[in-house]
Amino acid sequence: MILKSYEVDNKKILKFNFFVLYGENEGLKRELINKIKSNKPGKQIKYEESQILKNSSDFSNEIKNRSLFEEKRIFLIERCTEKLADILLEISENFTEDLIIINFGQLEKKSNLRNQLEKSEHAVIIPTYKDSSQSLISIAKSFFYEKKISISYETLNLLVNRSNGDRGHLRQELDKISNYLSDKKIISLKEIYALTNLSENYSAAELADACLCKNIKKTYEIINENNYTEEDTFIILRVFLRKTKKILNLLECINNTNNIDKVMSEYKPPIFWKEKPIIKKQLQLWTCNEVKDLIFGLNEIEIKIKKNNSLSKVLINNFINETLHKKSSSSALLVQ
Repeated sequence: MILKSYEVDNKKILKFNFFVLYGENEGLKRELINKIKSNKPGKQIKYEESQILKNSSDFSNEIKNRSLFEEKRIFLIERCTEKLADILLEISENFTEDLIIINFGQLEKKSNLRNQLEKSEHAVIIPTYKDSSQSLISIAKSFFYEKKISISYETLNLLVNRSNGDRGHLRQELDKISNYLSDKKIISLKEIYALTNLSENYSAAELADACLCKNIKKTYEIINENNYTEEDTFIILRVFLRKTKKILNLLECINNTNNIDKVMSEYKPPIFWKEKPIIKKQLQLWTCNEVKDLIFGLNEIEIKIKKNNSLSKVLINNFINETLHKKSSSSALLVQ
């Protein structure tokens, strides 16, 4: 059965347990996956295609076998290709007690898998095409409306052009703006241009992650390959604050449960799979008190920058150097 992306809210899909999403719009896919999961709660189990191909029999057995007393399961299979076609077709026709969601890249029109799923009475296949400029403008306008900030169409068009037809990219840009705004109620086109321009090189998030992982080589590589402006340093500061507060929150939860994997898997909002290894390493390197010191230092820097913006690059560089070379307490090992 073929379903349009806007039809996912239709109650008729509740009878289906097997969903395939394909196309280039990863941001839309994420939204659809979350909507589908919200209709059928259960224990989430993630697979990569490579894991299934290494041992397809184990995967098939896990799908087929479940206890009557076991809670419902959600199988999310990422980065799939036609290599899984036979396995997925068998599952779609015979084993759909649990919710199964498969995230593909492209599926060509001549794809046998695509053709069979479109005709299937047991599976739903959803194409995700690039977002239209109008839909992206609508998302951006809603963001600024909630922030009570007036914005020009020139600015909206700049954001849309840099989103490349993917609402996921747009939301990343809006997150940067949100971090930058803090208590500001006015933002200029020049500021937005500088903020979103960071995506063309290394982002502020990559710099903060490398530093908090104490990856000296990568951190200096990012700094050396980018000509950060004074506006950029304020964004970097806000990203550091957001990430350190998240680490502190996770560490406090871990101290209560002493189970890093459980805390990370249950964290809200969910931690994206690409971020998990990075965040886990950061949690192993820092203690609660050390992260509190970082947050205190960042707040001090923010106050100084607001008083004298010309010091921003020096202050941020000093903070990064001190963070990279700061010795960690051995008590951080409790989260391993």
